[in-house]
Amino acid sequence: MTRLVILGKQGAGKGTQCALLVNHFKIPHISTGDMLRAAVAEGTELGLQAKTIMEAGELVSDDLILGIVQERLTQPDAENGFLLDGFPRTDAQAQGLVEMLAPEGIDMAIDIEVPDAVVTQRMLARGRDDDTPEAIERRLHLYQEETAPLLHFFSSRGALAAVDGLGTEQEVHSRIIKAVESRD
Repeated sequence: MTRLVILGKQGAGKGTQCALLVNHFKIPHISTGDMLRAAVAEGTELGLQAKTIMEAGELVSDDLILGIVQERLTQPDAENGFLLDGFPRTDAQAQGLVEMLAPEGIDMAIDIEVPDAVVTQRMLARGRDDDTPEAIERRLHLYQEETAPLLHFFSSRGALAAVDGLGTEQEVHSRIIKAVESRD
């Protein structure tokens, strides 16, 4: 069983690495956004609650997102593990995840480390309308505020691997695989 959380700034290569990791470990890639959309589409009780909150322009609460994650992790494809992307985002969500998965918890949180200057250049090169220098700076600041506590949370439990995100896709992928497999 392989239970992973992937962390990293926008532009660090999380999407690319998630695709490679799910193929390598044969586990589902589970993103918070996908989970919310699926719960809403399926009309689950939690999905209907989330829909009402999102339509009002509000953020979904930690308790509600934890409930949706728990629903998703009980599905058969997650039986042998999963790769969580975009979750947890807060200490409360991380604590809830650990409690939900007790006694095993997660195997590892992987932080793909890429300097701000590099991710800024990557995002600017994408050419998306929302990738302005100001918006990128705001996202990086928000990431630092929200994610630094998560790095400490997982590190204090001996479940964090910081991986150098510079190099080719395959070089970064190899580093991640090595970090995960060295924990076994």
